[in-house]
Amino acid sequence: MQSRLTIGTRGSPLALAQAHETQARLAQRWGVADSDLADALPIEIIKTSGDRITDRALLEAGGKGLFTKELDEAMADGRIDIAVHSLKDVPVVLPQGFILAAFLEREDPRDAFICRKAQTLSDLPAGAKIGTASARRAAQTLNARPDLEIVLLRGNVGTRLAKIEAGEADATYLAHAGLNRLGLAHEAASVLSPEEMLPAACQGVVAVQCRENDPTAREALAAIEHDDSALAAEAERAFLTALDGSCRTPLAALAEREEGRLRMRAAAYALDGSSAWTRDETIALSDNVRADAAALGARFGDEIREEAGDALETAP
Repeated sequence: MQSRLTIGTRGSPLALAQAHETQARLAQRWGVADSDLADALPIEIIKTSGDRITDRALLEAGGKGLFTKELDEAMADGRIDIAVHSLKDVPVVLPQGFILAAFLEREDPRDAFICRKAQTLSDLPAGAKIGTASARRAAQTLNARPDLEIVLLRGNVGTRLAKIEAGEADATYLAHAGLNRLGLAHEAASVLSPEEMLPAACQGVVAVQCRENDPTAREALAAIEHDDSALAAEAERAFLTALDGSCRTPLAALAEREEGRLRMRAAAYALDGSSAWTRDETIALSDNVRADAAALGARFGDEIREEAGDALETAP
């Protein structure tokens, strides 16, 4: 590994936890001592547009790229060598010259239900306020409970927990992966099964991006890739690509390897939750597992687009 590999990250506690996990995996693989981390694998905090915009949903401000744009610019300028992302925040089309070179082992992909008044969504009274900025979570909530009210709730994990404590909403959702990484799993009233709420595509996966023409960074990152996470990412991002997925469209997907087979569940929703289009299938995997995964995800996306038609074209 080159003598110095600068790691770029957002500055939230969760983003930093993921950056430190990446740093630790690289250090272990390449034998970097703790005393040498600051020199060999320094972490550079980059503030993104998504961090600065807290008063409205991201779909109103430009979508997923708001969490990656400034990191992309820092990498293009040579200020950082790699960028650590929550994969669900990464647009399906990357800027030219960049690649996702590693996917770390996936944490729990499920959503956690955060509430001080009830254990589950079904326990809430009619008219209760669910705080979220996620079109997917809002649509699935309204699909299950059209009698509830959706209110905007944004911010990092700590901010959203504080807003629930302050009564700004009766309940919200957080990725269980994030709670686990921050040691806050106890904050969940319950963890929702995929049958209750299908997670966002790639939720729980940390992706590491680098320049395509940086063979040293690519070699370092290839050494820490987790095969099953990469396989799931291939399927779920192919699904998003087929549906031109962004935070503007309520989409959900979960692919899991099961003893030589791949099970994938995927869904799209009307923004108001009034309609849902779902798929669930298990396929055998050939020697070319990533191609199999991508083909399955793309087929699900194509099928749902054909079935749903103009009903999906509801986001501004």
